[in-house]
Amino acid sequence: MNGRRVSRAVRWAALVPYAIIVAVVLVDVLAQSAVLLSLLAAPPALTAATGRPRAVLMTGGVALAVCLGVVLADEVSSAGRGWAALGAVAFVTLAAAQTSAVRVRAGEAHQQTKRELVDVRAVADVAQEVILGPVPRVNGRIELAVSYTSATVGARIGGDLYEALTMPDGRTRLLVGDVQGKGLTAVRTAVTVLTAFRAAAPGTGGLSDVAQHIEEALKRRENTEKFVTAVLADCTPGGEVTLLNFGHPPPLVRRTDASVRAVGPEVPGPPLGLPHGLGRIPLDDSGSGRIRLEPDDRLLFYTDGTTEARNRHGAFFALPQIVRRLGHRDLDHDLTALRKALARHTGGPLNDDAALLLLRFNLAPGDDQRG
Repeated sequence: MNGRRVSRAVRWAALVPYAIIVAVVLVDVLAQSAVLLSLLAAPPALTAATGRPRAVLMTGGVALAVCLGVVLADEVSSAGRGWAALGAVAFVTLAAAQTSAVRVRAGEAHQQTKRELVDVRAVADVAQEVILGPVPRVNGRIELAVSYTSATVGARIGGDLYEALTMPDGRTRLLVGDVQGKGLTAVRTAVTVLTAFRAAAPGTGGLSDVAQHIEEALKRRENTEKFVTAVLADCTPGGEVTLLNFGHPPPLVRRTDASVRAVGPEVPGPPLGLPHGLGRIPLDDSGSGRIRLEPDDRLLFYTDGTTEARNRHGAFFALPQIVRRLGHRDLDHDLTALRKALARHTGGPLNDDAALLLLRFNLAPGDDQRG
């Protein structure tokens, strides 16, 4: 309906220049004066606002023909004024045609840019689906939801990463990480980490074996100094969670009484992929942590784009206070609430990417029906 109204308005607007030509001629005939003939320069100028150069020249041609006819037929008015009006109409017509051509070229360039932007975003969407694929929503009593917000305007992907895989024995194995830096180099490093995790995680080895595989994949890269902070986690069907933390912000557990605390070692291990001589991954118990989840407990994994987000006064985002409020049955609802709180805090785009993975340990079948 709105499209029809716009189309009708455009058609009526196209008739306005010709209505002005008719009005000027009628006034000139009644007043027997060539003073108003200069107004015939207005129709081509108006046409240039919405029409193409051909339409401007056509309107200007009509105005010139009418002006010339009036000048030749009007014996009372001053010939000088008539010829001056004729020159003004010709000059304005040519100038309006040039203006219309510039406007049309600019509009076509804008449309081309919009089409290219749509294509780029479509490619980015596909790339995100490949790089950050969908996580399993439910694996036994484990339920998951994820969210990713890029700090780059218009972008869908960046240096933050997450993955969740289900194991044959019912476990859920998780990875949340953050590549140093931004841009395509960070994306390439993220792909390296995710590929290594997906290859090693389904095996029979422990989290340290998976971490070793990622470390080796990162060290095989060429000409890059990127390192990755990460948390690896194993979640059993009974709610036991084992963590390995490599320089990453610790996950937050929210209990059913709304208490919130960080989970993990007091001193995490060094990041993965550090340049030689700056550190190595811990293969013992350093950087490790354990927690047991009770029914309806939530465990939030996140990247520092969330905790390091500042408001206009320079204050950091108080993530634990927001996590305390996350009690909705729909995990996506909780993540939406968290993102909105983050947007209110910053009052604008983020300075860094922000990945969120929210886990809930659900009731066992039938538990919700017990008295």
